[in-house]
Amino acid sequence: MSKDECEVFCVHDDVVAHVAKKMPEAETFEGLANLFKALGDPTRARILYALSVQELCVCDIANILEMSSSAVSHQLRLLRHAKLIKNRRAGKSVFYTLDDNHVRHLFDQGLSHVMEERNSTTRRNDSEWLF
Repeated sequence: MSKDECEVFCVHDDVVAHVAKKMPEAETFEGLANLFKALGDPTRARILYALSVQELCVCDIANILEMSSSAVSHQLRLLRHAKLIKNRRAGKSVFYTLDDNHVRHLFDQGLSHVMEERNSTTRRNDSEWLF
């Protein structure tokens, strides 16, 4: 028996009913999965980080990431379709920014979680904890 499974099968009907009542529609989870799919690429994550610092044009992002403008544009298109970023045209340039504060908070929370995990793993490896 796996340590990830109950040793006996017992459905807690009151808990199941409570959670099932609060469960959003399947389409909501489809949208959520698509959001995380868009976030699930290191290049797109780097773009979001750069845009969390400041509004940037495609050329600036390409330079920061050391990528071609066309490769960056492709990633920006995916992020825009996921409603994570928005753009504005100024003359011949197109500038991008995070779509809203929800995106900023989502990204900040994710980054904070990863950094916390990373720091905690480093501490465990460095301090020879025995469990």
